[in-house]
Amino acid sequence: MIEVGKLRKGMPLLIDGEIYIVLEANKHSMGRGDGIIRTRMKNLKTALVRQFTFQASEKVEEASLSIRHVQYLYSEGDFFHFMDLETFEQYTIGPDEMGDGLDYLKGNEEVDLQFHEDRPIGVILPNTVVLQVTETAPAYKGDTVSGSGKPAVLETGLKVTVPFFVENGEMIRVDTRTGEYIERA
Repeated sequence: MIEVGKLRKGMPLLIDGEIYIVLEANKHSMGRGDGIIRTRMKNLKTALVRQFTFQASEKVEEASLSIRHVQYLYSEGDFFHFMDLETFEQYTIGPDEMGDGLDYLKGNEEVDLQFHEDRPIGVILPNTVVLQVTETAPAYKGDTVSGSGKPAVLETGLKVTVPFFVENGEMIRVDTRTGEYIERA
């Protein structure tokens, strides 16, 4: 248990059986008494952000999370299979735990899995990934004047906007946090 006055950004907490990550924690003093702590937290399973208000004297349970370096093997129906690179143990997770990883992972990629009590609860993606453009419109002379770009479909099915000079079959770097094109790879 930890006092809510000691909450910091990034701390994992267990609230009502769900794991939350603290995004913000602000203390508000009252004229009398302890004051209150207003927090914004992200649910790790649903990715929804909620606000919680606590009395400064309250305590909350800190969740113990561990991270293991794994390799993405394959998907089978709605389930995704990973292998721990140290113990060679295999883990299966569903689409809820995959989150945005569905759009960025291809076979044999190495990522980190987050665990709570030896149960995988989520995928930690690298900040950028390299993916191949499978479908985009051809470039025409003079297209570079307008700075907007054109739509492209990548090998994982992700749709992004790319500059006009990017062609089918090219490898590009994509930011996994925003889903935007960064550069040619």
